[in-house]
Amino acid sequence: MQIFFYVILFLGIIVVALYIFGYGYLINGISKTYLKGKTSANIDDGNFFSKNSIETNNPKPWETAENYNKTVLPKNIVDDLVHSDTASFLVVKDGKLVHEQYYKNYKKTSLTNSFSMAKAVTVMLLGKALEEGKIKNIDQKFSDYFDEFKNRDFAKDLTLRHLAQMESGLDWKEDYKNPFLPNAKAYYGKNLMGATFKRIFKEKPGERFEYQSGTTQLLGFAVRKAVSQTLASYLSEKFWIPLGMEHNAIWSTDSLGMEKTYCCIHATSRDFAKLGQLFLNDGQFEGKQLLNLGFINEMRKPTQKSEEIYGMGFWINQDNPIKHYYFLGLQGQYIIIIPEHKMVIVRTGSYQNLPKTDRGRPDQVKFLVNETVKVFV
Repeated sequence: MQIFFYVILFLGIIVVALYIFGYGYLINGISKTYLKGKTSANIDDGNFFSKNSIETNNPKPWETAENYNKTVLPKNIVDDLVHSDTASFLVVKDGKLVHEQYYKNYKKTSLTNSFSMAKAVTVMLLGKALEEGKIKNIDQKFSDYFDEFKNRDFAKDLTLRHLAQMESGLDWKEDYKNPFLPNAKAYYGKNLMGATFKRIFKEKPGERFEYQSGTTQLLGFAVRKAVSQTLASYLSEKFWIPLGMEHNAIWSTDSLGMEKTYCCIHATSRDFAKLGQLFLNDGQFEGKQLLNLGFINEMRKPTQKSEEIYGMGFWINQDNPIKHYYFLGLQGQYIIIIPEHKMVIVRTGSYQNLPKTDRGRPDQVKFLVNETVKVFV
């Protein structure tokens, strides 16, 4: 009994110490992973966090092609999908769904975590706010929205373009495994502003490309302040409803209701595919221009600082014979757009330790592009 008392006391001291030194979020992280039978963030954790709803109405389901689900995938694609712990694999060709497959217990109505695919969605919202005049121009300074950055080293020169292109100069190590680094604090903590605004800037914005979740979170703060509403409701009004999305989605937030704009839109794979189709159609849907083509072209134009692999929210591959660009999520979530073949590929799942050897891009994306085109073209 006495030993039990000391164990409880010791654990209590550890918990108090964690909160005192700013690591209280680790307790939240443990409760949402290990105590749920998981070892890390996962595609099914949407209900474990505060969230804002992304509403739809008047759903417009995908039209299916004549050969819908009649083509048997070759063994090399099947083996790759199974090996990478895939949840869904969808192929859209010429605006029609030609292949749709779900694994394990996932189905058409399953909402799964986008992880960093949400970064491109955040940039979309920036584009819409620019189009509507809610933001003056993309080179507007971040400090115009948050005065506290006007006198901070380097940060005073930070623009929205720098944030969209991942050239912020923020001191933020993009490490998903170390629980003491900022990604974990942003994901499991209760205050996104506290997790991001306290970070220093280590260099002048615009000097270097460095992919960072904190950078997109800062962009999200600026866009939300500019549109004067939750980003989930703005996304609903400007894209989810106009696109006739089939299901409501959710966007994880901190305890204050701020969306995690670097990640965490939980939606169906069919609705993710509609985002890809929107870009394949240069921003049009049913004759309406939902996003300005000029801005779309900026999103998918590779930057020099990234050595031609990143635009604004999009990863880009113009090295491959079949050129493509895509939304990319942490565990192999992809919305891949292949303009040459009028094709969109969606793959979701839980590919732990996703290999990235193709100049920082996942090899799996290039493989799926090259092999899927062989099957459906």
